[in-house]
Amino acid sequence: MATASSLLSEERFLCSICLEVFTEPVSTPCGHNFCRPCIHEYWDTSDVCQCPFCKRKFSSRPELQVNTTISELVAEFAKMFRVNVSTPHPGLPEKGSILCDICTEMKEKAVKSCLMCLTSFCEVHLEPHQRVSVLKSHKLIDPVSNLDEKMCKRHNKITELYCRTDKACICVLCFKTGHKSHNVISLEEEYEAMIVKNGDVMANIQTMIQSRCDKIDEIENSLDASQKEADEEKEASVQVFTDFLHAIQKNQADLLEVIEERHRAMKQKAEGFLKELRMEVVELKSRRSQLEQLSQSEDHHSFLQNFSSLCSPSNKDWANVGIHSDLSFNEVRRAVAQVTQTADEILEKIPEIKMKRMREHAVDLTLDPDTAHCSLAISQDGKQVATAEKQALPKNPKRFEMYPEVLAKEGFTGGKFYFEVQVKDKNKWAVGVVRESVDRKGDTDLSVSDGYWTIGLDEGIYYTYENSPVTLELLKLLKVGIFVDFDKQVVSFYDADSKSHIYSFSGCHCKEKLYPYFCPQDNKDKMNAAPLVITPVPHTL
Repeated sequence: MATASSLLSEERFLCSICLEVFTEPVSTPCGHNFCRPCIHEYWDTSDVCQCPFCKRKFSSRPELQVNTTISELVAEFAKMFRVNVSTPHPGLPEKGSILCDICTEMKEKAVKSCLMCLTSFCEVHLEPHQRVSVLKSHKLIDPVSNLDEKMCKRHNKITELYCRTDKACICVLCFKTGHKSHNVISLEEEYEAMIVKNGDVMANIQTMIQSRCDKIDEIENSLDASQKEADEEKEASVQVFTDFLHAIQKNQADLLEVIEERHRAMKQKAEGFLKELRMEVVELKSRRSQLEQLSQSEDHHSFLQNFSSLCSPSNKDWANVGIHSDLSFNEVRRAVAQVTQTADEILEKIPEIKMKRMREHAVDLTLDPDTAHCSLAISQDGKQVATAEKQALPKNPKRFEMYPEVLAKEGFTGGKFYFEVQVKDKNKWAVGVVRESVDRKGDTDLSVSDGYWTIGLDEGIYYTYENSPVTLELLKLLKVGIFVDFDKQVVSFYDADSKSHIYSFSGCHCKEKLYPYFCPQDNKDKMNAAPLVITPVPHTL
């Protein structure tokens, strides 16, 4: 009887022309699949170009390409079920393909197999079983292969019974020794029962095949739609930014032209003033020279006649004359800076872009064993910490003594920094940052007032502390991203896998160093043995 897996292989991946497993599967415009050589030969010998399956006619011969999806599925199922496209499935021998085990040279086809001899015989070598009285009592069946597999390995007898309780083929001695109270019937009865169910099984498998094919079509259609949407969105985004850049460049050119024009007008005005002033300077110098000469003359008449005209000053008052620059465009610069800031703020609302920009501030951390509680074990590379048996450690003012906590060696006093912690397979933990002066010896809450900015998991509930516990609505976190911005005084937590925001502390003013903090919590229930792991931060989306 064919198994479900073989039925799946046969029903799903046979070409309807050659009835063999697909070779170079291609799809017609109507959606049916054939071997490429088969459909080409079919069309070569036909006057009409149509689908052999649904008979749909095509105005011109379609140009067919190998269906990579079907091809990959054929290869995968061939590997899974060991299908050989050139030979029958080893579990489904064709009737009459069993050869006689006695023939030595040219083997004849077997006509019967003996369950007592565990041998298959052709007509010639079967003759003793029809003649010798002892052999006549042997049970003969239609020829089958692998008779030894039908024998009970424990009692060396044929497995003629089926135990429904254990779902196993057994022999008579097995029934007498270990299966008396079980539901045991003959193999023939179980076979007949399974044959009845076979139709339902095949129908169910066919339904499963169809549903999965429909799902393949749905996913492929979704992928095509997504690709189209992505192309349209990229084109629209490029166009928007291109228009924006052109507008900015035009505005820049217009502004530079205005600045240049104003400077040119001011320069022209200044040059007029300079020319006039220089001329007056020359004239004044001439008067001064004439007055010097006149003062040395003893001709009183000439002196008095010329003195008045030479000492008369210029009537123009230059005191309030000046050049005032009107080249300040601070308002324009502020407006452009505001546009840039607004664009950045909007873009940072996109999780992937926000995560990418935060990851640009990733830091390389190493756990500090001098701060580790005595019940913590730190990996050799300093990247993992887990709860372990308590150990005797030297006293250290930096060491946590109340709870299983540890800090990183690296502390930070300004700028921005980001790191990621894997919390996979843990049911209790806490991570974040703390002040350098945090109490390491006493019993404190993980609250902001105590110098902790953390989130954690306990008894299936994600939580954080402001000055009192706050429950977080989360599903399952595998990796936490922690981002600190000293300038904005914000400590934020993210799901590093989905890139979604979890929680942010604002107003985090701290003049001390901030240290990354790790608490794997206790392992009393033996279900929290997994470590907290400082993972490398990827620099791609």
